[in-house]
Amino acid sequence: MTKKTPQDTDVSFIQALAELLRENDLTELQVKREYGESDSLNVRVSRHQPAQVISQIAAAPVAAAPTAAPAAPAAAAPEASADPASLPGAVTSPMVGTVYMAPEPDAPAFVKVGDTVNEGDTLLIIEAMKTMNHIPAPSSGTVKRIVVADGSAVEFGAPLMIVE
Repeated sequence: MTKKTPQDTDVSFIQALAELLRENDLTELQVKREYGESDSLNVRVSRHQPAQVISQIAAAPVAAAPTAAPAAPAAAAPEASADPASLPGAVTSPMVGTVYMAPEPDAPAFVKVGDTVNEGDTLLIIEAMKTMNHIPAPSSGTVKRIVVADGSAVEFGAPLMIVE
């Protein structure tokens, strides 16, 4: 018979939290477990859920046929005016909070347009309830566009940047 170590107990506890997260369809769960005056375990379990896209269908006004419009600009126009959250490579906010592009006020930004990132690299931080949440790159690629500004508020599912 093997004796369970405190680490085994902690791992079992974390696995149970992850199961609760999945069973109850939660996106995040945070628990502090006190073992004594100077010993505790802080656990935050979260999972990324794909943003739900709500599409709106509106009747387009009938307009006269365009006269001698070049084909190339017309093809590029939908991407420029499209909702950034619907573009391929869109990274959306997993929570409501305040965006910070750098780890500290005077530090350089985590990423800028044109940077190459690897899956898991921190793109930015979202502060929610005084907790700094690092937002990782969902895949490797190049930062094509940054949609949010440093210090701005974001909603759940709001586009943050485009990484292709």
